[in-house]
Amino acid sequence: MKKILLTLLCVLAFTVTNSQSKKEIANVYIKRAQNVIEESIDYKEARVLFEKAMKYLDTVTDYRIAKLGTIIYFELSDFKEAKKYSKQYFLVVKNKKSEDYLNQLELAVTIDEEIELEEAEERRLEVERIKKEKELRRIDSLKTLWKNKSDDLSLKLDSIYDFNKNSLALFKNNGNFGIINDRGEIIVSAEEYKHAVSYDGYILLMNKSVEPTKIYSFNTNSQNGFLLPSPSDFNPLSTHYGEVMLPRGNGRLVTYPNNSHKPLVYDLNLKRIVNIANTENLLKSLKKTDRIDKYNKEGEVKINKVWYNFGGHLGGGVHPLYSIENYTLKVFLCSIDGSLLNTNSTYQYIGAFHNNKLQALKGNEITWINQNGTKTNAPKDESGKYSGLSKVVKIAPGVYHIMQNDFIVLGKEKLEKLADFLRSNSK
Repeated sequence: MKKILLTLLCVLAFTVTNSQSKKEIANVYIKRAQNVIEESIDYKEARVLFEKAMKYLDTVTDYRIAKLGTIIYFELSDFKEAKKYSKQYFLVVKNKKSEDYLNQLELAVTIDEEIELEEAEERRLEVERIKKEKELRRIDSLKTLWKNKSDDLSLKLDSIYDFNKNSLALFKNNGNFGIINDRGEIIVSAEEYKHAVSYDGYILLMNKSVEPTKIYSFNTNSQNGFLLPSPSDFNPLSTHYGEVMLPRGNGRLVTYPNNSHKPLVYDLNLKRIVNIANTENLLKSLKKTDRIDKYNKEGEVKINKVWYNFGGHLGGGVHPLYSIENYTLKVFLCSIDGSLLNTNSTYQYIGAFHNNKLQALKGNEITWINQNGTKTNAPKDESGKYSGLSKVVKIAPGVYHIMQNDFIVLGKEKLEKLADFLRSNSK
């Protein structure tokens, strides 16, 4: 029993001693805080020292310490913390008639007023925050609405080529070609045509780039299209169109089908094969002018001791001549002066005559020639330059917008730019 009492007395003594020690340390920091205020009016430094003192005190029992804390936090505009020490001041102060008490009472009222102002400002800021949050949500909603509409008005295509004067252009998608107008409307869908040629206002869509068997012609001036007759309709032995030359502004197209002794000359406007009205009269005229030496009823002509199959007329007095033994194109006869263009040494293929010029191919090189085979400048493409409002804008790989005067357009629909859309829906 004596041992237990002795232990309790030791613990009590230690606690009292330790408590006394903490209070003394706290008083040191309190005094330093008071000195900082008196000497330099540095309330920030005073707060640091005051808070160090508070670590050593479980509670504030001295009204002077409570008053100091109130003043420090008041001067630093920490009114809620100042109110905490102000309350403690009134709990521990004894003399409630002193001038100090009345000053602290006045300060307590001021602190309450400042807290009310703070809380009012906090409420105002919260209302403003909620308002801004709602506005941001509304803007996000508008942005989402615009994005969805923008996606609806976008074109998912591989590429779009330049528009011509008739507001039409080729486009490519999934390896196929089609035709589109300057409002993004598909005129001919890209489903089966792997190759395309556009010239002089005509667009040719072909199922193959080499030796096509199917050609769709579209006249961009009249905005009409049609499928050309099968090569076998022109010649029962032909299985493909062979080399396809550029369409010309007069509507004439020349191709060189296989297994044939003459090219296919086609009028794209009249939608019919062009044949010489009277071949015998033409041959007779060529013989009379010494452009050929002889001809026979089988449509064969002799020039410089060599017989050829007469291949018709490309226009401009240019006539293709084929081998008698097979279907090899050998020579082009320029009847204007009797020039002979050998396919081995000059041009392998010549296109339709228009505006005093013909397209000629030598290997993969395109040349333009006149009626006697002399090289000349390339003609002006009659497809013309686009003068409309539309601009093709690439949004992402394989995604395009057509813009007109700051509007995205697709067919009859249009959508203003995002900034304008948000501005017009700002209310």
